[in-house]
Amino acid sequence: MNLQPSDQPEDLKVVLEAALLAAVEPLSPADLKRMFEKDLSNDVLRRALDELRAQWHGRGVELVQVADGWRFQTRAEMQPWLSRLKNEKPPRYSRAVLETLAIIAYRQPVTRGDIEDIRGVSVNPNIIKTLEERGWIEAIGHRDVPGRPALFGTTGHFLSDLGLRTLSELPPLEELGNLVTPDETALIPELREELQDNDVSLTFGAVIETARVLTAPDSADTEIV
Repeated sequence: MNLQPSDQPEDLKVVLEAALLAAVEPLSPADLKRMFEKDLSNDVLRRALDELRAQWHGRGVELVQVADGWRFQTRAEMQPWLSRLKNEKPPRYSRAVLETLAIIAYRQPVTRGDIEDIRGVSVNPNIIKTLEERGWIEAIGHRDVPGRPALFGTTGHFLSDLGLRTLSELPPLEELGNLVTPDETALIPELREELQDNDVSLTFGAVIETARVLTAPDSADTEIV
């Protein structure tokens, strides 16, 4: 197979397709460009990716752009069948963890003290640790007050797990209070699988089950990681 991706658009798409299918994590444009000896312009790369995405339209797998780059993922409607292949259940996260994540996502940058003021309860250090280890939040600075508490914000990995590109794609905060989910916890590792093309707010509502805490904190909550 004599491919000439630098000169042939169809060959370029074949190489991009192979790389994206083999990748474990999303690939950024810079990652993709490193595969080629000749410099690849952003316009040429984007056009090839858009055409490749169109070619996969309607299949069980789709090419999407998220915060960390481009990736292939299974469509949400495939999950009833794919879930039967799994022998283990994904971890479940407590309401306190999800509310903390919601506060950071919508009010960032925030300190641990800010989160406690909003939720009305103290924040278990293990909650912050859990979110940091999952790669969804990170310390992005320090507030210039005595003690210089860390300021937390969400990461690109958090957006990618939600299937989003930017924070502006998060559903409006007021919509979350009207979303109903069957449980006080949610399967966050299944975000990518549950995401539906035209209903981002429903997906985020299923993850952050009670983001209404931002406007009506419940002081009776118990912190359980």
